[in-house]
Amino acid sequence: MSFFRNLWRAFLVVAYFLYAAAELVITRPRTRPERATWLSNFCRRILRALDVTYSVNGPIPDSGAIISNHLTYVDIMLHSAIHPVVFVSKVELRSTPLLGWMSMMSGTVYVARGRGGSASKAAEGMAKGFRDGLPVVFFPEGTTGVGDEVAMPFRSGLIAQAIDAGAPIIPAFITYSIPARDIAAGKTLRNDVHWGPQSLVAHIWSFLSLHGLHATVQFADEAIAFSDSARSDRKIAALEAHEAVVRLSAAPTSWPEPQA
Repeated sequence: MSFFRNLWRAFLVVAYFLYAAAELVITRPRTRPERATWLSNFCRRILRALDVTYSVNGPIPDSGAIISNHLTYVDIMLHSAIHPVVFVSKVELRSTPLLGWMSMMSGTVYVARGRGGSASKAAEGMAKGFRDGLPVVFFPEGTTGVGDEVAMPFRSGLIAQAIDAGAPIIPAFITYSIPARDIAAGKTLRNDVHWGPQSLVAHIWSFLSLHGLHATVQFADEAIAFSDSARSDRKIAALEAHEAVVRLSAAPTSWPEPQA
């Protein structure tokens, strides 16, 4: 039964992806806000199909930069479902079949690490997002972690660019919880939700076997107040940003109680 359940949910996800792609072809959203709204609607549908629910604590940012810990690809869908946003992503995503085209159409800003001009192009793309009045989301860890540490060290480049652009940087922290029946069956956040060394296909198949997932997204009440040292030294800025995100991890999270 578990195999057929996984297969059915996988079919739903593929169907939603194809529907979203067709929607793009038909509606052809032109402005960045229109594309961000399209992605937000798409992510809400996918989360419902996967039985992913979420709670949001703190004020939802409607502008500036949002930095967050990064545990799995679900993080991206969560941030977009909560509010239309612009993402900054590794350039490798652009060459991924279907996902690459859809991310490009949604207005994603790509970063090619170690290549000339990448930083200036990323800064330009972020600036366009700020000018369009959309929050710009990026994950300073640069990759997903499995939760062995609260947050891996932050890369400084995009943080420094956001500071130089004069954009407020709001920290966020994501935590997940799975239902008791999955815990009893031996499922864990580390192996079945957080994305580590597994291949994408293997991880998705394991993820589909869950009987639900609840995410808690904690936003800070205000933007990070960087020190003068941080504004002149990007490494110090990365450390202060990391501390601000880690502080949010103290918020409690658990599988939500049923509402009466």
